[in-house]
Amino acid sequence: MNIEAYFNPDFTLVQKLIFLLMTFAAIGLCVIIIYGISVAIAQRYSEKNRDEYLREDFDVRIHKLFEMIISGTSVMSFSCAYVIINHVYSLVEKGVIGSLTGGEAAFIQAWADGKDFMLLLLICLSCVINSILDALLIPLKLLTGEEKATMRMLGMFYVIILLIFLNAIGDGSQYGPVMMYYFGLMIGRFVYFDASFKDFVANIKRVFLNLPYLLASIVLTAVLGSIGFKLGYFLERNYYIVGIFYTQLFLLVCVALIHYGKAIIDFATRKRI
Repeated sequence: MNIEAYFNPDFTLVQKLIFLLMTFAAIGLCVIIIYGISVAIAQRYSEKNRDEYLREDFDVRIHKLFEMIISGTSVMSFSCAYVIINHVYSLVEKGVIGSLTGGEAAFIQAWADGKDFMLLLLICLSCVINSILDALLIPLKLLTGEEKATMRMLGMFYVIILLIFLNAIGDGSQYGPVMMYYFGLMIGRFVYFDASFKDFVANIKRVFLNLPYLLASIVLTAVLGSIGFKLGYFLERNYYIVGIFYTQLFLLVCVALIHYGKAIIDFATRKRI
């Protein structure tokens, strides 16, 4: 397989638009379900405060789902980069790729000499990507710092589940080193240096309460990824993680369009008022 195959040249613009519409439909279904949950919970409040609570609760829940997708995409970018770089390295070793630029050769040599440090660099870059997406490109201001931290931790757990599944179905790559880094980060989030038992219990509680968003993200990725492979939009001769990363990118694009679309609608509404 040539390295160009990772970019999936047969995935045409029309197919991308079709898959984008399917992604919108899948996220729309999740939004409807979340709205139904918010409506059911709002019934416990008085009629005077019900509408205000419904609006605030629904917005926060949607932002949690969006944060889950942002975190999952950021973490998956690290996993996908690890697989592709490993593949390029193996092609160089086998002599399939004969000529490299100076920068490419230096990077491959650094990967060969210090893979563990390069893995740390990649995971740091994924954290930077998450921060850029979260703070600059798709700012989700309704969530507190603790809520964002919880969703980011669930993003790591989400990727671990996907990697375990990929190993189970016989994907050609090895994800052990990647999963060990994620497990280490998750353990560090639960049991840090000055953490008390109360902090540990609070972290566990926050994770448990937000598990539905983890489940929703897994279902979205599984359904859309399966459709993409079945329709031939994603290449099975690639590692499956590349198709999953494509799915994450489409989810991220839909989140951005929904986020800014809502902001435009809110602005236009305020102008009329």
